[in-house]
Amino acid sequence: MEIKAMIENLTDNGCSREGALRARALYEAADYDGLIKYLRKCRCNLVEEMHDSQRRVDRIDYLIRQAQKEGKW
Repeated sequence: MEIKAMIENLTDNGCSREGALRARALYEAADYDGLIKYLRKCRCNLVEEMHDSQRRVDRIDYLIRQAQKEGKW
């Protein structure tokens, strides 16, 4: 897939509409350094969201284990 088409679909990959517009503007201005820096920032944000989600799953798993222990007296 061509990079321009991929940038057009950034909202499907977790970026806000404003973020997709910013990436498109950087691409259209041929500011590839700025585009790469911005996309890396977006990636870092997504990874942080993933880690937050994993921490929430871990807490739920802990509660499940505790409830299982208490239910077995």
